[in-house]
Amino acid sequence: MKEKFEILRSTCIPLPLENVDTDQIIPARFLKATTKEGFGENLFRDWRYDKQGNKIESFVLNDPRYSGKILVAGKNFGSGSSREHAAWAIAGYGFRVVVSSFFADIHKNNELNNGVLPVVVSEPFLAELFASIDKNPETVVEVNLPEQRITNTETGKSEHFEINAYKKHCLINGLDDIDYLLANRQKIEEYEKLMVNG
Repeated sequence: MKEKFEILRSTCIPLPLENVDTDQIIPARFLKATTKEGFGENLFRDWRYDKQGNKIESFVLNDPRYSGKILVAGKNFGSGSSREHAAWAIAGYGFRVVVSSFFADIHKNNELNNGVLPVVVSEPFLAELFASIDKNPETVVEVNLPEQRITNTETGKSEHFEINAYKKHCLINGLDDIDYLLANRQKIEEYEKLMVNG
């Protein structure tokens, strides 16, 4: 079981870069691990730390002005290879939502499978959101999953977003695919008996 997701109100971490690929999200050298533990520490590793392991102060995750459970990213987020480890790193860092105007399909699904909600917004809404966060790092964004609505509380502007109905059900109820199957075990067993008995 994962943490249930209904309405999230949070400040944001802005990453106004386009075409951020999965190798930038989690460098290939960290892919040997087979469990999800520790991936958050290496999110955007080569942008956060120099070769000596010192923090790069200019990178947004090292900027004390910004914090929160929402990552606001530029267009075409999660492109490149299909590694699920990128979604593990985003979830492991503590993000519950990633906002962008476009996601690579496989990465978008990997986020959903790992309890992270990818929210696709229009480019004007994204640009205004970046402007609000730049002006006021304390800008709060509300993500209402039941209503499928995202709101920039700084400006009052909101947009509807799309999500697969099954994935929406899983996020709201804190289920992954296995949890969902186990919750429906009785129905599955009854259906199997029906099939066997004709």
